[in-house]
Amino acid sequence: MNCRHCGAVLDLPFLDLGSAPPSNAYLTRDALRAPETWFPLRLLACTRCWLVQTEDHAGREMLFTDDYAYFSSFSSSWLAHARAYVAAMRERFGLGPQSLAVEVAANDGYLLQYVRAAGIPCYGIEPTRSTATAARERGIEIVEEFFGADLARRLAREGRQADLMTANNVLAHVPDIGDFVSGFALLLGPDGVATFEFPHLLRMVAENQFDTAYHEHYSYLSLTAVTAIFSAHGLSVFDVHKLPTHGGSLRVFAQRTDTGRREVTPAVAAMLAAERDAGMLTTAFYAGFQARAVAVKNALLDFLLDAARQGLAVGGYGAAAKGNTLLNFAGVRPDLVPYVADKNPAKQGKCLPGSRIPIVDEAHLRAARPDVVLILPWNLEAEVTDQLSYIRQWGGRFVLAVPRLRVV
Repeated sequence: MNCRHCGAVLDLPFLDLGSAPPSNAYLTRDALRAPETWFPLRLLACTRCWLVQTEDHAGREMLFTDDYAYFSSFSSSWLAHARAYVAAMRERFGLGPQSLAVEVAANDGYLLQYVRAAGIPCYGIEPTRSTATAARERGIEIVEEFFGADLARRLAREGRQADLMTANNVLAHVPDIGDFVSGFALLLGPDGVATFEFPHLLRMVAENQFDTAYHEHYSYLSLTAVTAIFSAHGLSVFDVHKLPTHGGSLRVFAQRTDTGRREVTPAVAAMLAAERDAGMLTTAFYAGFQARAVAVKNALLDFLLDAARQGLAVGGYGAAAKGNTLLNFAGVRPDLVPYVADKNPAKQGKCLPGSRIPIVDEAHLRAARPDVVLILPWNLEAEVTDQLSYIRQWGGRFVLAVPRLRVV
């Protein structure tokens, strides 16, 4: 396989999680009677541009389907993050009724609802029908297509160039990252700004976040790799912020290379230096990650098997993609975790892909009174432990497996 950015042959292994079905391919009751399609889940690093990427096995149409079940609005902390983002962008870049904002991968309108409320004209681009429908129900205009250079040219010809383009947690989700980035250079107005948020590869390695690897994440990103990709496709980075979201993310600010005039902040050079000092431009940085992932898997299995021997009731919370990666890598099935509760009605009544663990609503968890609740979306630990604080009334405990096994 060749690097999806620079074309170099990929020969540096980073992580091998065996095989798994697509992480958001939740199973209906009818689907349980049919076989599932599993794909290898293996990550490699490019030693030329340092882009980490999955082996290509599943196309985007197979992963981002009409019944896509991830709805951003079910996380209160993520909604707060989106609200704060809109306020910050409005103030920094002087956005108002004369501006036009576009979000790529708008999902269910979780962010654009705040853009509309601020009086800023906007529209979203979202290929999955389920979430696009939810956004339209909020009164948000949605272009229901995959984004890339062709769509950007068409929208630009229609006079729909943007003053602000937002791409939260989507840059990693595109198989043709060059075509995707080129679209921003085409759809941005001459003085426009694009922001991209994505989990930082540096934090993924430092904090053993191997469960953020799944087929939808085609790329695992550093500022070093992103700067090179943007430069090759008409964008220039002028600022970067560190964020706590998703276990540690970057927000990268970019402008058109041909017309952008904003000065580059010192934060860019500082982040590039931090990545270099951490060894991200050496093969040694990528060694040892596999062994750390295996250690987490073994610790989780030891805990669940011991809980079964003690007769403890175990339940899960959060039917998250990262949880599916963890459960399938560890080989956990309903005998060890009989159900996973989730707030999202689009997931309830289905089963997790691979493990086939039933997804239930929170009322089921409250009635079952488990001794242990395994929190799968560890990035939402504070939100979930607060939401489910009542389990302590019967002596229940929370457990997290990543970055290491912890009983809360």
